[in-house]
Amino acid sequence: MPTLAPLAAASPVIQFHVAAALLALASGAVVALIPKGTRPHRRLGWIFVSAMMLVALSSLLIARSGHFSAIHLLTLLTLISLPYAVVSRRRGNIAAHRSAMTGLLLGLVIAGGFTLLPGRLMHAVTFGQAGSAR
Repeated sequence: MPTLAPLAAASPVIQFHVAAALLALASGAVVALIPKGTRPHRRLGWIFVSAMMLVALSSLLIARSGHFSAIHLLTLLTLISLPYAVVSRRRGNIAAHRSAMTGLLLGLVIAGGFTLLPGRLMHAVTFGQAGSAR
């Protein structure tokens, strides 16, 4: 049975990171599904961009045993891809914008999938186990 207890016991940085990731996931999914170029697309797109920036920056404060892991390479990629996607759109390069945003959303989904592995915090939250808070 799902439980928020492991998340409630996690550090505030991890709680913030999870909240930002969930906001990015929700807004990104909606942006991907609604008509492009509309006001809702642009507004939700900015929410997605902002949430992804918060996810990336907060991930820099989360290190296992005081060291970064391979997952932090996604942080670097995100911090490069977000401005690239925005600049591409402003320059009218819709194909590059679409590609970068799709990659960002896909990367978020993949990274989120890894958090569901046994022993991870979101596995404990989702499946109700008292696993670790990594």
